[in-house]
Amino acid sequence: MSVDQEAATDDEPPPADEVSTATLVGYAAAALALVGWFLFGWLVQRQGFVASVGETAGAAFALLLAVSVIGTVRRSRR
Repeated sequence: MSVDQEAATDDEPPPADEVSTATLVGYAAAALALVGWFLFGWLVQRQGFVASVGETAGAAFALLLAVSVIGTVRRSRR
């Protein structure tokens, strides 16, 4: 009896999925949009520093939720 497959060793980590350039550009654009949203609320609307931080944090968490849902949908289709 013989085995045609190579034995996997415990020393080799599994290959990691690479992040595409489009994904990195999207993350950078989202980060710039959040910084712009903070500055707009703080300097233009003059709503206060803490209020601007809170509003930006809420927007960031909403973006994270959207990214999480989209990632889950994409992985479930594989």
